Amino acid sequence: QVQLVESGGGLVQPGGSLRLSCAASGITFSIYAMAWYRQAPGKTREWVANISSGGTINYADSVKGRFTISRDNAKNTVNLQMNNLKPEDTAVYYCRAFHINNYWGQGTQVTVSS
Repeated sequence: QVQLVESGGGLVQPGGSLRLSCAASGITFSIYAMAWYRQAPGKTREWVANISSGGTINYADSVKGRFTISRDNAKNTVNLQMNNLKPEDTAVYYCRAFHINNYWGQGTQVTVSS
């Protein structure tokens, strides 16, 4: 059974930082591309960042320079370091694993507010 479990969300003030993690099980993690998406209230889910099985990284323009995605194949985890957070970063953040198949986590809430 495939599971993607996100953690690390919470409430943070503007300018603060959070580190999200996604732990994968039931897949050969190293061959999967991994990505983070987010969905704000009343909006469609949007792509945030991805990292390929080979380590190629891409970011949405809205987070470039503030967020860093990384993966640890030994621990089957993908992380998202989020710095200089803004209120518009408030959303539920989802982890996605994709190769031939496509899997999603259940999401973790990030709220940026003073």
